[in-house]
Amino acid sequence: MAFNAIYNRWPGSGSSLLLGCLLCFAFIPSRAQNLVPNPSFELRDSCLEVNTAYTEETGPLGWFSAGGTGDYFMSCIPYGGFNGVPLSSWAFQYPQEGEAFVGVITYDWAQGYREYFMVELSEPLTIGHTYYVSMYASPTWGGPQPQMWLATSHVGMLFTTQPRTWQSGQSWPTGSNAAHVYHPWIIADTMDWTLVSGSVIADSAYRYVMIGNHFNNANTDTLHLDYYPWNPLAHTLIDNVCVSVNPDGCPLSLGVSGSGLEAAVLYPNPARVALGLSGVPSNTRVVIRDALGRLLWLQDGVDGAWQQDIRVWARGSYVLRLEWQGRSRTFKFVLIE
Repeated sequence: MAFNAIYNRWPGSGSSLLLGCLLCFAFIPSRAQNLVPNPSFELRDSCLEVNTAYTEETGPLGWFSAGGTGDYFMSCIPYGGFNGVPLSSWAFQYPQEGEAFVGVITYDWAQGYREYFMVELSEPLTIGHTYYVSMYASPTWGGPQPQMWLATSHVGMLFTTQPRTWQSGQSWPTGSNAAHVYHPWIIADTMDWTLVSGSVIADSAYRYVMIGNHFNNANTDTLHLDYYPWNPLAHTLIDNVCVSVNPDGCPLSLGVSGSGLEAAVLYPNPARVALGLSGVPSNTRVVIRDALGRLLWLQDGVDGAWQQDIRVWARGSYVLRLEWQGRSRTFKFVLIE
């Protein structure tokens, strides 16, 4: 399958009314609509604090575990509960849409494990047709019991012709280094949702879509949100998954032709005295946050080149985000002595 992917961020919508019914969520009659059943994980079998492998009939209806015991976060869980919304054991995050979302391990330093959720599309992709796909992602962070303390790159979507159902006791996947649409940069914004989107030309009659990080540790970049004395793990929240044959069917799919932000270059990295940018499109916003997501710098109207004296900044890891015409690009950089 050929693909032409771009990546962006839209602010989360917080919550919305639940539309649909248990009998109709799997049948979407118009090809202009989203081919992903239960795309925001609103329809469920029950409201339980649980950590388990899911089938199509448990957890978010239609979705199932394709690797590991991915997590299902719901606002019906008491505030601060294991998989509650907005506060769970591991994260504080409002849904990008509706009242629920899922989360999967996207990096495991010790064993390279990955977790995935998967769903059967309402109809197979047609060979030779172009499809527009997207989903929103956010690093898991902010809960009272942090087990995962990394953010990662390469979160995305893989289409398959057959299901890859995973059950407890089976070997955990470690990433096949192939995905049809993915985010090549670290998704580090712990407060808002990052949009991963792209266009796909179907080369098979794909029936399923699988979400998570499909790349192994050697091909995944990471950012430390903090440091703890246990195995470095990354866990990523995902919401509002979309596949449509209509270019207006998924968020920002009209922009899949490319982004002027791709020409931007950050230098030097690591840095000691000054940080610079080149190739920045006109009227770009520059936002810098530290490893905990705290805002340190914001500047509008950057054009071409930009430079900032960072000699008095604390040494450590930072994230710089460029925002331009509704699109964004994120860089990780490090300040050293």
